[in-house]
Amino acid sequence: QVQLVESGGGLVQPGGSLRLSCAASGLIFSIEPMAWYRQGPGRQRELVALVAASGGTNYLESVKGRFTISRDNAKKVVYLQMNSLKPEDTAIYYCRAVQQGSWGQGTQVTVSS
Repeated sequence: QVQLVESGGGLVQPGGSLRLSCAASGLIFSIEPMAWYRQGPGRQRELVALVAASGGTNYLESVKGRFTISRDNAKKVVYLQMNSLKPEDTAIYYCRAVQQGSWGQGTQVTVSS
């Protein structure tokens, strides 16, 4: 059974930073593309960042230069480092195993002064 458990969300002021973590189990992590999605209030869920099994990455245009996705295959964890946060980054952030299809439960990120 695949489990994805996110952590690291919270309340942060504009311009601040957070690092999200997603711990995976029940899948062959090293060959699985992993992604972070988010869903803001009244908005559709959108792809924020993806890291391929090879380590290649893709980002939503609005987070390029501010967010960094990375993975640790030994620990089976995918990270999302978020810097220079803006109020429009406020959302529930979800981890996803892209090929296998499972989702985590989500972690709330709120950017507000």
